[in-house]
Amino acid sequence: MMEELDNVNTRLITFCIICVFLSIKSTFAQEGFISIQCCSNANFTDPNTTITYTSDENWYPDKRSCQNTIWTGHDNSDSNQGRFFTSKYYSKWCYNLPTTIGVVYLIRGTFPLSNLQASPPENYFDVSIGVTEIAKVNSAKEWKVEGIFKAVNYYTNFCLVKAKGDAYLSKLELRSLHPDYLKRDPLRVLKLVERVDAGNRGAEIRYSSDQYDRIWRSDSYVDSTASNISSSTANVNISDANSILPPLQVLRTALTHPERLEFKYDNLDAGNYDYEVYLYFLELDDSVQAGQRVFDIYINNEKRQEVDILASASRYSVIVLNLTANGVLNLTLVKATNSQLGPICNAYEIFQARPRNEETDAKEVDAITEVKNELLTRNQDNEVLKTWSGDPCLPLPWHGLTCQPLNGTSVITKMNLSFSKFVGPVPSSIAKLIYLKELNLSNNGFTGTIPAFPASSMLISLDLSHNDLMGNIIGSTASLSYLTTLYFGCNPHLSKSLPSNLNKSTITTDKGMCNTRVSSHSAQGIIKGTIAGGSLLVIIGVGICLVCLYRNKTRASQKFDMKGHIMSKNAVYSVPSTENVATKSISIESFTLECMEIATQNYKTLIGEGGFGSVYRGTLPDGEEVAVKVRSSTSTQGTREFNNEMNFLSAIRHENLVPLLGYCCENEQQILVYPFMSNGSLQDRLYGLTYLHTFSERCVIHRDVKSSNILLDHSMCAKVADFGFSKYAPQEGDSGTSLEVRGTAGYLDPEYYSTQHLSAKSDVFSFGVVLLEIISGREPLNINRPRHEWSLVEWAKPHIRNSKVEEIVDPSIKGSYHAEAMWRVVEVALACTEPYSVYRPCMADIVRELEDAFIIENNASEYMKSIESFGGSNRYSIERPIVITPTPVTLEASPILLQPPPPQPR
Repeated sequence: MMEELDNVNTRLITFCIICVFLSIKSTFAQEGFISIQCCSNANFTDPNTTITYTSDENWYPDKRSCQNTIWTGHDNSDSNQGRFFTSKYYSKWCYNLPTTIGVVYLIRGTFPLSNLQASPPENYFDVSIGVTEIAKVNSAKEWKVEGIFKAVNYYTNFCLVKAKGDAYLSKLELRSLHPDYLKRDPLRVLKLVERVDAGNRGAEIRYSSDQYDRIWRSDSYVDSTASNISSSTANVNISDANSILPPLQVLRTALTHPERLEFKYDNLDAGNYDYEVYLYFLELDDSVQAGQRVFDIYINNEKRQEVDILASASRYSVIVLNLTANGVLNLTLVKATNSQLGPICNAYEIFQARPRNEETDAKEVDAITEVKNELLTRNQDNEVLKTWSGDPCLPLPWHGLTCQPLNGTSVITKMNLSFSKFVGPVPSSIAKLIYLKELNLSNNGFTGTIPAFPASSMLISLDLSHNDLMGNIIGSTASLSYLTTLYFGCNPHLSKSLPSNLNKSTITTDKGMCNTRVSSHSAQGIIKGTIAGGSLLVIIGVGICLVCLYRNKTRASQKFDMKGHIMSKNAVYSVPSTENVATKSISIESFTLECMEIATQNYKTLIGEGGFGSVYRGTLPDGEEVAVKVRSSTSTQGTREFNNEMNFLSAIRHENLVPLLGYCCENEQQILVYPFMSNGSLQDRLYGLTYLHTFSERCVIHRDVKSSNILLDHSMCAKVADFGFSKYAPQEGDSGTSLEVRGTAGYLDPEYYSTQHLSAKSDVFSFGVVLLEIISGREPLNINRPRHEWSLVEWAKPHIRNSKVEEIVDPSIKGSYHAEAMWRVVEVALACTEPYSVYRPCMADIVRELEDAFIIENNASEYMKSIESFGGSNRYSIERPIVITPTPVTLEASPILLQPPPPQPR
């Protein structure tokens, strides 16, 4: 019965979409054509082509993104409108166009260039047909993009995907095309490289001369010895309506040469791509007989075919050649040995052939489309829904969704619509998203009852808090056997009763209680005066900021300031004192949302992404450069992490901790403001760089130590960041248990993961992984490597235990470090990553060992450099056995290192 209802609903949605498409189609004058002029106020007909264009208001009715464009002579249209997609909510913009399954189409986007003269040439955005990328558009390259595809559904998406810089579009054109274009492989997409009307030095030819509205550009052949010929009487004895051939107006001109014609393209996309070349020949001289004009076709100096146009009964020939090229395509027609006349060419087309990417699972698309349609009934102007276009997962997921690959396609696993200003009933079709694991609908205006989730649901986390739901939660969640997290507080009309299967200690829940969330009025109450005790967080922050290994020979690369003092390059030598730790109340400034928008120029420059949200570069009114971290609605972190970061950083200040300058909590937006770190994160510089940092003090546990959370300022001094998961270390009498295991796959302490007992030694394990990253230049987790190399820790340990440290050292620093110093660092990393925490050192011991390694490296380098100046080597290798304290149990490669922690990996 349920399956029948699903089929009915699917057919109903399909029928509704078809009705919309039919209403759109009715506005187009040409059969099989869809012609869109972005931002046009009314339909208009281009007098040069007689094509009727309509506005794109059915897709994007908001005129605020419209701008005038000044065409540079490329286009025949009188219109001067374009749409610039700049909203911070958007990552892709798609035009959903009606298509007929099995029909071959030409689709063409036109992009204004002249408005972008002030835009950096490296800015670009991607263009895709469905989820298959066909081009990168920037102000210095393509102004038209055209592709050919075979429709596999009753709609096709043409998408602009934001990369670096804003996206823009002026025209969009869809035309049905002759099926022979994809006769060889219907599952490919052809991207037009060139389409030339050889022999024509006049205007380009398109509709209505070409029934398919292919644009044939005029010939720009530069060889003065070639001849342009034409014939007004030449004809083709077939029905043009059923032919892939160019129109007669194109075929009646040609280029010829006594010996050879050469068409060279040396600016194709780098990389080995497949290409298809279509060559069109029509003999224009009625006196020529078979055997008199014979020529060979060469591609990149390889002979591919001999051509005698008149060998068959007709006077025309179409030849399609397939090839693979890397950046260069040289097409040459050479007169055959016994031929009387040289080669001729009337027209040609060159296409890059790309495999068509698999789109999101059709049932998932149908389900999320139902969700969207249900939400639209009460939320027509919702900003989030305006961004929901195209494939829900690919190339980028819809705002609020997270997807994962499954069996060659994609499925939706997370939905976070918190703080999205939704009202009305919760969409019942959410329950049809069978792969959904996390659902967050908190802080909206949802009403009515909660939809019932089926027993097959995979939900492990559900947050319905801060809405106006009614009834009870028992019937909706009773069948959720995988659920581990449930929040439903601050719903005044919702019963607080829990189903028996969820009323157990393993479930994290607010039990329906209303815990006050941060607002612009209450944010000041978050900041606390002092934090008692110390922690490993402070240890990490206060510790040493040093380089144990460096690649460059320092004396040769030293620079001096104006006073003659040495300025270090690619090295940090300062060792800060532990006396600099501040444990007093610190003033944190409250910023308005308007101030943040001005400081970031409306979030113009994106400098990073994290679990909390996006990070933008900005400048405060006093000129200080800042990093502005904005919580996104799709964030895996919430108000608790926001509060947590505020709590810790309002009480701790040190030169090796990223200080919190201020915050903004307005209009349900949560923003944190930090000083701008000009050198990014350690992770940004780690792979191939040879810096080593470690840190020291005592008793708050970070819980997410990793290279991307260690930032580097302009002088390369390390500063620990991101305290959203930090916790106090358990004290005597505490259970030490944390129901919410936090961390990042590859860095996570396996003992903490399996026992849920948190200790300072959990951070020690993560720091050991960071050390191995620095030593090896490898990621902590990479499933693209061979299976035994997935985990950095498990790959490195056998080499270390066999005294083969050279096997794990980053090749880019080999030969440029002191072996004894390296051994000290390797031994520290090995001890830190012991599977049992009892055998790991404390941070104080780690700092001491690394300081010794630094002294060895620094002093030895000075001494060895003096030897080198006399022809000696400044480095040597040593081998020695590794003595390791035996562990109670010999562990195999830990699977914990190879999987993300539940329930919310970052």
